[in-house]
Amino acid sequence: MKKALVIGAGPAGLTAAYELLDKCEDIEVTVFEESEHMGGISKTVNYKGNRMDMGGHRFFSKVDEVNEWWNRMLPLQASPAADYKKLGIDVPLAKEGPDPEKDDRTMLVRHRVSRIFFKQRFFDYPISLKWETIRNMGFFTTIAVGFSYLGSCIHKRKENSLEDFYVNRFGKKLYSMFFERYTENLWGRHPSEIAPDWGAQRVKGLSIIAILKDMFGKLFHKKNRKVETSLIEEFKYPKLGPGELWDVTAEEIEKKGGKILRHHKVTGVIKDENDHLTGVKVETPEGEKVFEGDYVISSMPVKDLVEGMNDVPDDMREIASGLPYRDYITLGVLVPKLKLKNKTNIKTISNIIPDNWVYVHDKSVQMGRFQIYNNWSPYMIKDIENTVWVGLEYFCYEGEEWWNMSEDDFAKFAIDEMVTMGLIDSTSDVMDYHEEKVKKAYPAYFDTYSRMDDLVEYLSKIDNLFCVGRNGQHRYNNLDHSMCTSFETVKNIKAGITDKKNIWSVNTETEYHESK
Repeated sequence: MKKALVIGAGPAGLTAAYELLDKCEDIEVTVFEESEHMGGISKTVNYKGNRMDMGGHRFFSKVDEVNEWWNRMLPLQASPAADYKKLGIDVPLAKEGPDPEKDDRTMLVRHRVSRIFFKQRFFDYPISLKWETIRNMGFFTTIAVGFSYLGSCIHKRKENSLEDFYVNRFGKKLYSMFFERYTENLWGRHPSEIAPDWGAQRVKGLSIIAILKDMFGKLFHKKNRKVETSLIEEFKYPKLGPGELWDVTAEEIEKKGGKILRHHKVTGVIKDENDHLTGVKVETPEGEKVFEGDYVISSMPVKDLVEGMNDVPDDMREIASGLPYRDYITLGVLVPKLKLKNKTNIKTISNIIPDNWVYVHDKSVQMGRFQIYNNWSPYMIKDIENTVWVGLEYFCYEGEEWWNMSEDDFAKFAIDEMVTMGLIDSTSDVMDYHEEKVKKAYPAYFDTYSRMDDLVEYLSKIDNLFCVGRNGQHRYNNLDHSMCTSFETVKNIKAGITDKKNIWSVNTETEYHESK
């Protein structure tokens, strides 16, 4: 019996563990997780009955294998969720399946609403070309946006940076209004200093042309129109938040005989003279131990993986040590209501604004985004009729001022910003709050990232090492892409293939997963 050692119980790690147990009969699987939670940054935190989603996880994929996998773990609802039932909102339902009012193991279908908050006004995200947008921007600004976009069509920039990427697709004016500030806030660097790869992965195919095509497709009721990921109007979502999917997956892994060792932090990987891994060093509650294995599947940050590996060439160690990450803090804030008025025609409980999350482009505050958990799932909130549970998101680096603040001091700072933005009238409106910090949430595309291909080539030559997921590949993967890296890994292991090109190629092409 061969042994597979899986580092990390996030989406990629747990997917790999389950797939190995499901597809391979001769492999023993052990998962090492340094925390007690399943799901990594996709975990759900339950605070006094109010649940927090770290970062906002929209379940949407054009990959059949991913959708079938999700449905196996959390079957699609066959009856309406409590809020949609009360409001008379229709969504696709399964012919047979769970009732979310009775069964927790349920995947919901939710309407997507995501907007930009700019100059005390809401704008659609992605920007739409409709009368409300023109009215909010103003006639002369709209004209300037139009001419700026035409200019970008005539004079294309060479895409050396993320700034070039955005200007080519939206024009300089729209870029400066809706991309520049937020991007710099997210990464702590100006877009001109960031590689264009992030844009290519996060807004694949999205541009003014794509927005126009989608708008006219809706206008003329075009069937089977191609929809870019950023333009989707519905998505799936676990009843109790994204962490529920991974808690269920962990249970299924253990049912199949897999081991999940919580509070076990991998601190090193052991490599022999033939560049073959023989095991991992693990910090356990009982002290450091060595676990031997035949395969190592790593979803831990590449930086930490290489740092804990013996006999690594100096140039490869230098690249890994210089890879940057962005951390973030979420503050859950419980209030009886929001000051913001719902001016849409979308019905909600207590008529709150209908957004899942809102991108903040307000230079008077440091907040990056805020989520309204009520709109993700009615079961995320203890008292959805009388309270609104909001998640305030701040991007930072571990060790910076915000990171080192006490929870109460950070809460005071963030809640003051809610007042400045007009989300609430007064700090006295706040009923409760809870802070969560997330390390290495976003692998960044600058510094030694420009030499990442060299590091990938080196790691790929280690025959029994497989790097998966967002941090495992230092790539800003969506949830489904992270899972696909694990699908490809298990296929390789089962077939005895040591070439890793298929694993590293997930989410690198502009049209990847756009067509079947």
